Amino acid sequence: MPHPSDSTRRALLAALLCAPIATRAQGAKTIRLIVPFTPGGSTDILARAIAPKLAAALGQNVVIDNKPGAGGSLGAGEAAKAVADGNTLLMGHIGTLAVNPSIYPKLPYDPLTSFVPVAYVARVPNVLVVNASSPIRSLKELIEAARAQPGKLTYSSGGNGSAAHITFEALKLRAKVFVVHVPYRGTAPSVTDVIAGQVDCTFTGSPAVLPHVRSGRLRALAVSSAQRLAALPDVPTVAESGYPGFETDQWYGVVAPAGTPAATVSRLNAEINKALALPEVMQQLATEGAAPMPGTPQAFGELIRREIPRWAEVARAGNVRPD
Repeated sequence: MPHPSDSTRRALLAALLCAPIATRAQGAKTIRLIVPFTPGGSTDILARAIAPKLAAALGQNVVIDNKPGAGGSLGAGEAAKAVADGNTLLMGHIGTLAVNPSIYPKLPYDPLTSFVPVAYVARVPNVLVVNASSPIRSLKELIEAARAQPGKLTYSSGGNGSAAHITFEALKLRAKVFVVHVPYRGTAPSVTDVIAGQVDCTFTGSPAVLPHVRSGRLRALAVSSAQRLAALPDVPTVAESGYPGFETDQWYGVVAPAGTPAATVSRLNAEINKALALPEVMQQLATEGAAPMPGTPQAFGELIRREIPRWAEVARAGNVRPD
């Protein structure tokens, strides 16, 4: 059988190098993106926004694996113990990576040593909402009602130590009021019971409540960001409502098990940043009230380090404890 000529070999090599990644990556392992909460919450929604784009770019299947429990600690612990080859990732967030160290005495992971930061994904304002039939129509009225009858009002969260829990505790400390916490096993059921009138209010990530505000089932009283939310231009910030400087947005980002090769982290970071810049992803995030936050792994790591002591102070003052 004749050997191929140099020109033929060059043509074959060029065809191989120019082949789509999906073709060259046949047989590549599926990437598991662990979401340490139930479906329907902000973490899950954001993970599902970037997963298809990441899969297309890498030529690998990316599956969302919801592993709820213990304020995200169970899923995060599983991710920390996974093989550090880039095929297991965690969609971390403020609770999992910054709050949990202060409230769980025996975490199955350390946010600073068990993971390597991959990419900052999004910043999400929290929205304070009540049932649409509630007589409370503003943050001022909510605080007045809480002061008039301490312990009568209730607020829900996705669980002890969740972002909604710690955010409302920060508001209680600032306003010096007492509102009873009702923890749930996930954000979605915590919102559902506000809609049903079983709980008075919640202060959670915008993706989980915006659809219900738009449908008229919930009323938004305030947002936690420094500026008003584009999706809710008529809803004031907490700072505008009498508490200057108040800002407690949630943040989300992807981390990988410690020891994941630097080249793999760099590639994942680049592809996630590209996904966040796509018009359709930007539009999807904007619809959910989320702001894309592309950047370096190092910048995301610095954010995690800054946030841990900040929320430790709130957890101590609010006596936040695990379930």
